[in-house]
Amino acid sequence: MSSVQAPPATPAPTAAPVPTAASPTAASPAAGDLRRFPADFLWGSATSAYQIEGAANEDGRGASIWDTFCRTPGKVHRSDTGDVAADHYHRWREDVGLMKELGLNAYRFSVSWPRVQPTGRGPAVERGLDFYRRLVDALLEAGITPLATLYHWDLPQELEDAGGWPRRATAERFADYARLVGEALGDRVRHWTTLNEPWCSAFLGYGSGVHAPGRTDAGGALRAAHHLNLAHGLGATALRSVLPRGAELSVSLNLHQVRPLTDSPADLDAARRIDAVGNRVFLGPMLRGTYDEDLLADTAHLVDWDELVRPGDLTATAAPIDQLGLNYYTPALVSAGGGVRNDAHGRSEHSPWSGTEAVAFHQPPGEVSAMNWSIDPSGLRDLLERIHRERPGLPIVVTENGMACEDYVSPDGTVNDTERISYLHQHLGAVHGAIEAGIPVAGYFAWSLMDNFEWAYGYAKRFGLVYVDFASQRRTPKNSAHWYGATSRRGGLTRLP
Repeated sequence: MSSVQAPPATPAPTAAPVPTAASPTAASPAAGDLRRFPADFLWGSATSAYQIEGAANEDGRGASIWDTFCRTPGKVHRSDTGDVAADHYHRWREDVGLMKELGLNAYRFSVSWPRVQPTGRGPAVERGLDFYRRLVDALLEAGITPLATLYHWDLPQELEDAGGWPRRATAERFADYARLVGEALGDRVRHWTTLNEPWCSAFLGYGSGVHAPGRTDAGGALRAAHHLNLAHGLGATALRSVLPRGAELSVSLNLHQVRPLTDSPADLDAARRIDAVGNRVFLGPMLRGTYDEDLLADTAHLVDWDELVRPGDLTATAAPIDQLGLNYYTPALVSAGGGVRNDAHGRSEHSPWSGTEAVAFHQPPGEVSAMNWSIDPSGLRDLLERIHRERPGLPIVVTENGMACEDYVSPDGTVNDTERISYLHQHLGAVHGAIEAGIPVAGYFAWSLMDNFEWAYGYAKRFGLVYVDFASQRRTPKNSAHWYGATSRRGGLTRLP
């Protein structure tokens, strides 16, 4: 991903698609109506390997924690699995063609760890790496900048059986894996992300248990968080050792815009607690090489930090990055008070917020998505401003932002997702305002390129710009895809009709 200097311009496709009736904003805007973005801005979409690839048992791929979790009764909606998903492993040419037709200039994908290292150890499986070589070559030929994410939650099951992320050795194995992938793709890929949303890996996977591997251990979640911090640092260092000069490294964090229900001291302290375990548990070690004292105090009854954090760890976690990825969907509204945690991260009798037992979550007012997540672009602007305050000059990319809708294909063959268009327009407006205020935002990636396996929700939720009929694997670009592609090609926002 981008360095302190904005990334070089990516060549636009030579032929833009002809606007159709499914393209509600096909008309050219008046020059004064266009809110322009930087000429080298990355206009992309994002996916992850387990959610779209399928081919779960092909070409030597090993089992991941999500393969196991999906087969655990009651964990995933209708016992759905990612065995086939959107069949991207076989349909990648079609999917790259869709991105080119839409006019996107960047694509963020993840590499499947068990496809490269089936057990999480040992040499790489070349058949697995060849898939990504072919994919990246096709992207480059189409004029689309590839951004590779090394870890999007698909830990090899054998590493989980050996202890998983609460065990230090998993971070060391990740560094080995990062080196293998860097050696294989470093001649093709310039932009690298170590981890995607380590908060979810740690606290949903090991705290609340609503994500794989489904453990419910508050202390284990904190140990996992530290070892994910360590994996990021060790992985970044391993990548630097094998990538050519000019390669750019990042990490993508799903930071939480936490707001107190009232200005009372108790509610303000509740927000502080959630910010500590939701944001600063990663921002501190990755950006400053430290854990904040209030976080350590809040969680001292769950983990022995003096034993967990070894000499040299915090130097490793703060390995230099060239950019920070931000994933944002919805803000959090909290107050003092206990009870079952029914927040945006799923319902569970076990809290994902280790050490915050006396905090309650509330539904923010206003419109919501099909996930029942509050739609609030001001939260994105607030987080961009926060990152800029904490690390002035560090480029930021919005690596995920999007909305689940109740999508369906109309009799005329279109998917009229006007709510998603409005969501994207509002959040891109927040990004544009941040850029105008001097915040170096280098790109925006809509989640997701296509409908996919949405983790514990199975196939019940649709975030994609492209509608996928999972029975036939037919792809149908939604109206939002046409709108977003037109926005990318013109390099700026117009007023919605």
